[in-house]
Amino acid sequence: MRGLRELPGAVWLLAVGVFVNAFAGFVFVFVFLYLTGPRGIEAGGAGLVMGAAGLGLMAGNFTGGWFGDRYGHRRTLLAAAACGGVLLASVPVLPTPLLAGLLPLAQYALGVVRVANSALVAVTVPEGARRQAFAVIRSAANGGFAVGPPLGALIATRASYDWLFLADGLGTLFFAAWTARVVPARGAGRRREERAGAPLWRELRARPAVLVLLAGILLVDVTYRQLYTTFPLHLADQGLGTQVYGWLVTVNGAMIVCLELPVALALRNRPALLIVAGGLALVGTGYAALATGSGLAVAALMMVLLTAGEILYKTTATAYVADESPEHAVGRFQSLYAGVSISGTVLAAPLGGALYEAAPGALWPACACAALGAAAAVLCAHRLARRGGGVPSPVPAG
Repeated sequence: MRGLRELPGAVWLLAVGVFVNAFAGFVFVFVFLYLTGPRGIEAGGAGLVMGAAGLGLMAGNFTGGWFGDRYGHRRTLLAAAACGGVLLASVPVLPTPLLAGLLPLAQYALGVVRVANSALVAVTVPEGARRQAFAVIRSAANGGFAVGPPLGALIATRASYDWLFLADGLGTLFFAAWTARVVPARGAGRRREERAGAPLWRELRARPAVLVLLAGILLVDVTYRQLYTTFPLHLADQGLGTQVYGWLVTVNGAMIVCLELPVALALRNRPALLIVAGGLALVGTGYAALATGSGLAVAALMMVLLTAGEILYKTTATAYVADESPEHAVGRFQSLYAGVSISGTVLAAPLGGALYEAAPGALWPACACAALGAAAAVLCAHRLARRGGGVPSPVPAG
């Protein structure tokens, strides 16, 4: 537990807020049902709204770091969480035509919150302890999400979908108020001259391993999120119903909650890119297993391998990008990572669905090759970094 004692108290307090926010933030699971049910929107129109909301979330992730570097990560988180909370809480009282514009705006604000939260952790925790810190935050988020959706389903069926949006909005507002209380305001707004530095692209070119990692995460996220798009269709085609899929997703969440933090502690002194490469390879191996057989045992093996890979690569990659960030661009580096790490929410369904429809037997080998190729690229980047190919620029303790 020594690695956990190194973490500042603000990280643990921030994790409490993340848990509550994730616990209350289950509404997106039910948005499609809400749009096609109480709101009476056709499935095609609801899909377009959901797609626009996904683009809003991705845009928030890609651009939120700029606001943090310019105005301060704490201030950015508070403003975005306040806006997102108000927008979500107002959904039940708004006319249906306005939802197509409001939901993407709300998701944009939540994307900014996600990046600002990661940047706050990066500048609060000294190098060497960031893997543990991000593991604590992710464990809190996954724990909240594990218990939130069942409660949300109960509320939606016994009361009203409107209460889901109200709970999500209040949870986001609570996160803003909690962060304002537990995270010190010092350093939130650096002077312009303190933020001066080389342009972002020049910083990235000086860190080729970061560029390779971002490309690998982009590729793997599209394959990983087949878990939520084409994988349930694959199970249904094999005669394994929705209940089986639900239990497999439960295995995924339980493994993450139980193992992510202990694994981060055990491997905190190992080379980051080596761990990330191993995690990506496990994701590829999981899809390779799915390509070689069928049935419940194969599906369970695939889920275990996929989850083990996620545990290895997600926390470690986030911390690596934070360690490599120059001080004036912590937020923008986190934005780049956050954006590519959710790219599958927009790309996975259309790409995977098209391939599964055209050639079902080719999807899982393609996913395996993509993930294993990304693992090989990150492994090469690790070897390049060991030979001094790049300019490391870790962030000082905030």
